[in-house]
Amino acid sequence: MALTSWKTFNFFDVSPVKPPDDVTASVFENLDISCVCSGSESVFLGSSDGTVRILSKAFKVISSFDAHDAGSITHMKQVEGTSLLVTVAEDLSNEPILKVWALDKTDKKTGIPRCQSTINIQNGRKQFPISTFAALDDLSQLAVGFANGAVTVIRGDLIHDRGAKQRVVFESEEPITGVEFQEAGRTTTLYVSTTSRIFTLVISGKGQGQPARILEDAGCGVGCMTIDKRNGDVVVVREDAIYYYGPNGRGPCYAFEGPKTSVDIYRNCVVLVSPPQSGSTRSAAPLRRFGGQAEDLFNTSTFTLLDTELKYVAHSESLVSSVKAIIMEWGDLFLLTIDGKLFRYREKPLSEKLEILFQRNLYVLAINLAQRSGVDVMQQNAIFRRYGDYLYQKGDFDGAMQQYLRAIDNTEPSQVIRKFLDTQRIHNLIEYLEELHEHHKATSDHTTLLLNCYAKLKDVDKLEKFIKSPGDLKFDLDTAISMCRQGGYYSQAAYLATKHGEHDLVVTILIEDSKQYAEALEYIRRLDPDTTYRNLLKYARVLLEHCPKDATQLFIEYYNGRYRPRSEVVTQSTAPSTSQPSGAMQNLASLLPLPYMNTSSLASPGTPGAQKSTVAQAQITEAKEPDPIPEYDMPRPRTAFSSFVDHPDEFIVFLEACLTVERPDVADKTDLYTTLFEMYLHKANVKGQERAEWETKAKKLIENSDIPIDTSNVLLLSHLSNFPTGTHLVREQLNLHLDIFRSYASAKDTQGAIKALHKYGTIEPALYPAALSYFTSSPRVLEEAGDELGKVLDTIDAQNLMAPLQVIQMLSKNAVATMGLVRDYLSRMVEREEREIENNKRLITSYRAETAAKRAEMDQLNTRPATFQTSRCSACGGSLDLPTVHFLCKHSFHQRCLNLPATAAATTGRSGSLAAEDVGECPVCKGGNDTVRAIRRAQEESAEKHGLFLDALGRSTDKFGTVGEFFGRGVVGRGGGVEGV
Repeated sequence: MALTSWKTFNFFDVSPVKPPDDVTASVFENLDISCVCSGSESVFLGSSDGTVRILSKAFKVISSFDAHDAGSITHMKQVEGTSLLVTVAEDLSNEPILKVWALDKTDKKTGIPRCQSTINIQNGRKQFPISTFAALDDLSQLAVGFANGAVTVIRGDLIHDRGAKQRVVFESEEPITGVEFQEAGRTTTLYVSTTSRIFTLVISGKGQGQPARILEDAGCGVGCMTIDKRNGDVVVVREDAIYYYGPNGRGPCYAFEGPKTSVDIYRNCVVLVSPPQSGSTRSAAPLRRFGGQAEDLFNTSTFTLLDTELKYVAHSESLVSSVKAIIMEWGDLFLLTIDGKLFRYREKPLSEKLEILFQRNLYVLAINLAQRSGVDVMQQNAIFRRYGDYLYQKGDFDGAMQQYLRAIDNTEPSQVIRKFLDTQRIHNLIEYLEELHEHHKATSDHTTLLLNCYAKLKDVDKLEKFIKSPGDLKFDLDTAISMCRQGGYYSQAAYLATKHGEHDLVVTILIEDSKQYAEALEYIRRLDPDTTYRNLLKYARVLLEHCPKDATQLFIEYYNGRYRPRSEVVTQSTAPSTSQPSGAMQNLASLLPLPYMNTSSLASPGTPGAQKSTVAQAQITEAKEPDPIPEYDMPRPRTAFSSFVDHPDEFIVFLEACLTVERPDVADKTDLYTTLFEMYLHKANVKGQERAEWETKAKKLIENSDIPIDTSNVLLLSHLSNFPTGTHLVREQLNLHLDIFRSYASAKDTQGAIKALHKYGTIEPALYPAALSYFTSSPRVLEEAGDELGKVLDTIDAQNLMAPLQVIQMLSKNAVATMGLVRDYLSRMVEREEREIENNKRLITSYRAETAAKRAEMDQLNTRPATFQTSRCSACGGSLDLPTVHFLCKHSFHQRCLNLPATAAATTGRSGSLAAEDVGECPVCKGGNDTVRAIRRAQEESAEKHGLFLDALGRSTDKFGTVGEFFGRGVVGRGGGVEGV
């Protein structure tokens, strides 16, 4: 036997099985067992007298019955999972008999299991022994091979005894040594072996009826062919090797020299029994002796279990006694020897097998065994890790890393990383860190370490391959971008940020790291409104510094509500390129909303030479149909003002553009107009600028009274910027004419003051007293004023704007004005005052005479009787008749015309007249008297309201006249008067 390259192990524990009682012991000791089979948790023993004994798991005979009256039971088959048992008995004087038994049913007459069917197996009336037997699990077809080379196939329903047909399907001059069925779909193939050949014969399905096909020109012995039910292959053993056959011919074979008497399949092992080898001096290991003589010590049989898949010997031992039968039931393998001994072979647990392999450092075999056994991933990884530790100790770092990679799922990364921190093993470390990222088990520290390794090796290709790996993100994005930026790999950092939608970070990298301001601005123009606004404000000053025109235009579009993200169509160019773009930047170009055009990336660290061009090999064309403007809230213009510090020209362009758009918020308009006015004045004060041009723009801006600009701001800005025109315009709009005149006067601008006086004097008379004061403030001003002083005095005199005394007091404050300048004015004042005095005197005389006459009349009415000579009624005009009513005002009435009540008539005297006090008031004079009384009451009421007097006195130009008027009303003192008539 030559399996020198296969490792031999002891993976089975062997123990003898002792019969539980004397009955069972006698069965094994009498050696009357002709055949053995097992199935359905039982073992069946057939004897030469036709008896079948059924043994339990304890190998105790639980029942027996006479299956055949004559002949020896040579073959049996128990249909697994059922209670059916097939027995075949032979008597060379008669045809072999096949019976099917239902062990779960009892015949009422005999008390033994019911026989379902009985068949005489035909062999062309030739009496030859049966050499082999096979049956399908459903017993629909059975094959019987004879020693004369014939094979008979039995078809039918043997279970229900519905008839069966027999036919000799194969004949050969050589005895049949084995038959096996192989089912593949609806086709059933029968494998037939003789001593010199192996044939295949289709007995049902496609190809049925065709002659047998020679599969191999080499046969086998009886019992040396079986079928591996795991894969359907037929296993044949010969003296030189073990062969596997399938439908297409011979498969793998394994050299195993030496004669064999039987072959079986137990789980994953091929079970071989080899007869004794005469003259062999090989020592047995282990050697079992169950009786026998000393000279038989080395004349032994060999029992071997081979794992042909993994190529190792699972168990091998030499037996003194030959093997009678092999039983496979209850998960164990049993060996029955010809001397009646029974041994149990129990396979060791997988853990014990693996431990045996670990002790011998056979880790590859241990891994294969564990994988075939279906252990979970964690246990497999433990083996990989143990194997890796073994290789690491041997110095095979590459091999160890491969095992660590296989165990990466449940291995603590730090345990492996610490072993490969040496610079000489950095490639192994990179490999492990990359695999960690592939399995999504990497932390930010692992990402940092991997990128540092790339940087140390200056391996840009691997770096780009790492960051461009397809599928889900396998590393911490922030860490990777940060490390790329720190290492100077700006294009790779921008690629990562772009690929994963970190637009803010892309802009930061382009501006702060790569200094590619134009590209950054173009990138911003292709973002959504919110992201654009955020980045535009963040980097506004930098962009305005390096790209003032484009940045200002972007501000205008966004703040005017017309921002539309750009989109281009990228078409590949066929023109050759003189320089090859860097890989990362080229891929970045394919991801950016705007591919990188006409840009250059910084050379990666360690890359010699000048910077490489990164011009993308593509042509960029604007989309034919622009995208619709997205909806977004226009920001307040004030938010952009601080961005334009130190950029007044761009700021003015921005403000002017913003004013072209209607804005609902008045505060925004106010901010825009005020700031634009300020910027105009700022430019006017800058040296080298056209001051008049900017002042004209500022003046036009504030001339319109509809602009929402605070006048206080205009006044303040005009004052700070030395822009008097703005001050005058605002004051004129606010009707602050006096302030305009004062501003000219404070500036000693006499001509301007004169113009203001002519322009606003008719609207604002108070300007003339101010002009009088200004014109006489200094000799120079008086000289500049010329004839204007006389005109001012004439207007003051004509409109009575000042009292003469006030004029004299104003002119006497300094020695500028002379008497010659005011002589005419004073003479007119004196003449007018004299005329007024004469008029007042005449009025006083007339008022005194009128008062004396009234007082005399009152005295007469109070002291002297009145005589009434009126003959007609003042009411109806008729002649007076009694009773009559007379009033002291000389009016007389009929009593009936006054509508007096009857009580008054009763009081009429003999004269027929009534006193005035009895009838009240004269109807004719009552209206005038009521008016006088109302005026008097009003005077008395207003006498207590001193505020009215002070207000009127303050507004009056004739103070003395106002005092006299209120004196007459009784405010100063109460005068006498008549309450009534």
